[in-house]
Amino acid sequence: MAIGVFGLAVGLALGGVVLLGALGFVLQRTVDTEAFRTADAVALLAAEDALPDPLPVAGGQVRVQVVDAQGRIRAASIDADRLVPMVRPERLERDRRQRLEVPAERVGLAGPVRVVAVPAGTAADPLTVLVARSMADVRHSTHVVRVILLVAFPLLVAGLAGVAWRVVGATLRPVEALRRGAEEITGRAGTGRLPVPASADEIHRLAVTLNGMLDRLESARVRQRAFVSDAAHELRSPLTNIRTELEVAERLADRTDWTAVTANLLADTDRLSRLVDDLLLLARLDEAPPARWTGPVELGALLAEVAARYPSPPVRVALPPGPIWTTGNVEELRRVLANLVDNAVRHAYGSVVVAAEAARWTGVPGAGAYHLVTVTDDGPGIPAADRERVFDRFTRLDDGRARDDGGAGLGLAIVRELVRRAGGSISLTDAEEQQGLRVCLLLPVSPAEEVRPEPTVDAL
Repeated sequence: MAIGVFGLAVGLALGGVVLLGALGFVLQRTVDTEAFRTADAVALLAAEDALPDPLPVAGGQVRVQVVDAQGRIRAASIDADRLVPMVRPERLERDRRQRLEVPAERVGLAGPVRVVAVPAGTAADPLTVLVARSMADVRHSTHVVRVILLVAFPLLVAGLAGVAWRVVGATLRPVEALRRGAEEITGRAGTGRLPVPASADEIHRLAVTLNGMLDRLESARVRQRAFVSDAAHELRSPLTNIRTELEVAERLADRTDWTAVTANLLADTDRLSRLVDDLLLLARLDEAPPARWTGPVELGALLAEVAARYPSPPVRVALPPGPIWTTGNVEELRRVLANLVDNAVRHAYGSVVVAAEAARWTGVPGAGAYHLVTVTDDGPGIPAADRERVFDRFTRLDDGRARDDGGAGLGLAIVRELVRRAGGSISLTDAEEQQGLRVCLLLPVSPAEEVRPEPTVDAL
């Protein structure tokens, strides 16, 4: 604030100095112009050898003399000296117009005096017309303006400083309120919202943006807390099993069936390893994905490869003729398909069908073409109310299910993140011809496909 007022004062001071200089220059030029006009009129009379005596002039603050080359006065105005020229002869230049400053007592006028000299007469009889004008009015005018500026300048600076103080204070009060709100939220290390000013200006938009950021941070903190709690709970189960197996084996000593203990420990270790791998993968997916190579992937071969891993119950594959190309990372897509088929096989009563349809359009303008991959089983299915929740992390719809069979509830969460990275989408629906669940996976068509079928609106 002080710096702004100081800059304002300096600017006004410079403006006042420039104003005084410009005013003095303009008034002086006006005096010189009027003097030259009078001198030109007298020079015209001298050229015609018609100089009156005394010379007629207007105003009492003007003196006119006509002098010859020897400095003698040929004619003068009624108030001018007829014996002593206003300007010494050695200061005059006979061939050009001049502006001169002379002492006031030499001319008999008040204040500083300006004299203009204009050549006149003929070559045989050169003359010079001298016109003197007082600068007292100019000095008085500049003095009045200077006094007005000196009186008005402090008042103007004080007034502007007061206005700036009020305006800046009114502008910064919402900022101070935001600062206090942020300090309170930081001090209590909890949730809260910053005060939003009523004015629809930049501060209002800033407060709304900061509150949105706080909401997102709080949501992220809640998700992180829940994730850490769920991860700790999931990690505790296999560790508890391993500890229990070892304590029982130590207590039974020679009666311990080490073969069974070893098998149980390996099963818990495998489950623990899978859980840690899934947690690390989710942590990497939560970060900004690094630039990675993606290329065309043939879905038909990938589906056949994944389905061949499950001989019982057999997984039936239905593919259209010709290759089905999509874009993405082949390892990530393999994991997506393997996870979906594994879930279908685990819950199916006896039938799992994996199918693919080429180049389907979503019906959304500009969305482009997608291949549809479906995984259908005849199992118990998932209620419609839970079909979005199953994609959350550590979600199990059947808590009584064995953890070894049901997993940690991370599979579908990983699938959704990987599908999003590939530019696709995933949804769950009822099986069309039988009881069970149908997983619908949309993957973008690869630009490498040169021939594309006519667009058809997809019901999905």
